[in-house]
Amino acid sequence: MSGFEIRPATAADLPAIVAMLADDPLGARRESPADLAPYRTALDRLVADPNQHVVVAVRDGRTVGTLQLTVVPGLSRRGSTRSIIEGVRVHGDERGSGLGTLLIEWAVEESRRQGCQLVQLTSDATRVDAHRFYERLGFEPSHLGFKLQL
Repeated sequence: MSGFEIRPATAADLPAIVAMLADDPLGARRESPADLAPYRTALDRLVADPNQHVVVAVRDGRTVGTLQLTVVPGLSRRGSTRSIIEGVRVHGDERGSGLGTLLIEWAVEESRRQGCQLVQLTSDATRVDAHRFYERLGFEPSHLGFKLQL
């Protein structure tokens, strides 16, 4: 995998990030690419928190992938620290290029560097292709997730 740079996201990346978040049937219903103000506010909060890592993958100056890695200290598992991978997106033009694997490998390595003993993620139940992708990378479908909209 050459040609990709993974780096922290900046405000300049927001249009591309939000476009990727909105570029599927689920995201199209919940994202608003026309109004970046709430995303700027959220990115400011994330950048200020040392346990949050929002990164982008860039190729030839173009933002083509993103994910958020959250480091969570905890008491369970003998005081283990875990990380949570969220918001993994790859631009449609780059799907199948190996970029998704590169992003997840980055997140796992960064989790190790941060002292995490466990990496976890959730994926919408309808994203069966994503489930196969995560299983191929060694993730196990070990839990059932629940959400409550507020």
